[in-house]
Amino acid sequence: MSEERLSFQAEVSRLLEIVAHSLYSEKEVFLRELISNASDACDRLRYAALTQPELSADDPSLKIALIVDKDKRTLTVVDNGVGMNREDLVENLGTIARSGTAAFLNRLTGDARKDVSLIGQFGVGFYSAFMVAEKVEVLTRKAGEPRGWCWESDGRNDYSVSEVEVGVPARGTRVVLHLREAETEFLEEFRLKSVVRKYSDHIALPILFGAVTDANKDPLEEAKPINTASALWTRSKSEITEEQYKEFYHHVGHSFDDPWLTIHWRAEGAIEYTSLLFAPSSRPFDLYDQKRSHRVKLYVKRVFITDGAEGLLPPYLRFLRGVVDSEDLPLNVSREMLQNNPMLTKIKNGLSRRVLSELAKKAETDVEGYVKFWENFGAVLKEGLYEDFEHRDSLLKLLRFHSTHGDGLVSLEEYVGRMKEGQEHIFTISGDDLEALKKSPQLEGFRARGVEVLLLVDPVDEFWAPSVGAYKEKQFKSVTRGGADLSKIRKTEEKVDDVKPEEAVLTKVVALFKQSLGDAVKDVRVSERLTDSAVCLVADEGDMDMHLERLLKQHKQLHAGVAKRILEINPAHPVIRRLADLIEQDGAASRLEDAPWLLLDQARIVEGETVPDTAAFARRFATILEKGLTL
Repeated sequence: MSEERLSFQAEVSRLLEIVAHSLYSEKEVFLRELISNASDACDRLRYAALTQPELSADDPSLKIALIVDKDKRTLTVVDNGVGMNREDLVENLGTIARSGTAAFLNRLTGDARKDVSLIGQFGVGFYSAFMVAEKVEVLTRKAGEPRGWCWESDGRNDYSVSEVEVGVPARGTRVVLHLREAETEFLEEFRLKSVVRKYSDHIALPILFGAVTDANKDPLEEAKPINTASALWTRSKSEITEEQYKEFYHHVGHSFDDPWLTIHWRAEGAIEYTSLLFAPSSRPFDLYDQKRSHRVKLYVKRVFITDGAEGLLPPYLRFLRGVVDSEDLPLNVSREMLQNNPMLTKIKNGLSRRVLSELAKKAETDVEGYVKFWENFGAVLKEGLYEDFEHRDSLLKLLRFHSTHGDGLVSLEEYVGRMKEGQEHIFTISGDDLEALKKSPQLEGFRARGVEVLLLVDPVDEFWAPSVGAYKEKQFKSVTRGGADLSKIRKTEEKVDDVKPEEAVLTKVVALFKQSLGDAVKDVRVSERLTDSAVCLVADEGDMDMHLERLLKQHKQLHAGVAKRILEINPAHPVIRRLADLIEQDGAASRLEDAPWLLLDQARIVEGETVPDTAAFARRFATILEKGLTL
């Protein structure tokens, strides 16, 4: 087959541009990424060979090698793993064929130093090779297939793919880096050894070093191991340094950040397994991917089985990275068998309990760090409140919220501990923007009484709160519902101008609103919650919360008409008092019909809703303004 030239996908071109202009100080990480890819390829072959032993029968000892040729200025990373065919090369090295591409690109800042750190996290660390190489060749043959292939690029606009035989391994991959003149340090044995020991010593495969010294000799035959080659998670915690944990996290998570939490333990008893799990310090780009898959690798007796095994971890812990190694699962277990394996269910429950327990400890010992963790992953953890009833109590203890009491985060335990005398509910308000929520008129009465309200800004909040119902027998109650009773809670201070119209006059004001608005609202009521605003909209006790309704409509999940709202009026507000005075004047009521409509539209605007009839709103506003400007 002749050489085929193909253009990089646009996203890949952007990646390569970032790498080419990167000022990243630790260029040595390219080697970590290539060794990590080679290790993954060997793991996948080992798994495939469980059912197809012929794939590795001719060369069963899996390994990785680094071969240098100083005369040609090349560094070659060799593995005898699963290898690739043409389709694999195009998909893996020419395109980013993964969900979340848009999310990844949105996080690019234009700062090369920051953006290059996203490359490994996105799972395309191969491109980091262009930090040190002016050209890269990939010679590969997929296990069990006869054809060999060569992928080649200078990291600019395009690449070539061709069928070849010379230089292609019998199985696996050779990544040949033609180093730039300034990067010849990576041809030195001591430099490569130091990089391997720093970043890749934990890999449970031998990593060999060899050099081309004689054209008639195969450097692989004389290559010597330069790593420990034992699985890190099998070692005792006392033997592992923090730096080794960190580098294993970089390897298993393809991440450039450092782990915020490391959980390493061995479960013994009816079921035995070892787990080494990490919580990242930064949010992965695909955290909200619809597939909701974790990145924890499953091993059985140190043999890689799969990554992202369904049923190994609950979806709300999908931010975790690491490995789980079981001693009890059958070695020939298939991915399909795993889904309904009761042993895996027990492992999942054990992992969930341990992770939630460790998070609770961390929340107490590292309050500031836990706040940052919560900002990154709190919305995901809250999914477990309606998905995992068994661990709900543990999850409730981990919750943190913004509230009307200061800028810090508050736990439910703290909230309940400082509830006001006479307060029977945990009050909440939901919305899209934290600052907008703080200014909501529905909060005025609560603020006047010193009642704390939790500010919920994650879409998931609309679903877990009704599911949970209560915490320590205190019901969750939305302040945007009509049934929020504040009469039992005394105001901290009365306003001097809290003068209300007489009851009979107030009844006439309510009647005016009802007559003018008709079916536009469900009801008009005098409000206990308002102190500064004239009006606000609330949902009736049995109706859907207003924010949830807007959320469902935005996502086209609600096709029925909008539920009618209750309009609450503040009898102490100057506008309402003025309306009451005018109503008392003979014949004035008929001239006030525009005022209720303007106040209703005002309440809609404050809630972030659109005014249904903008032309009528403009006409009424102009009419009222004209009357008000009359001298």
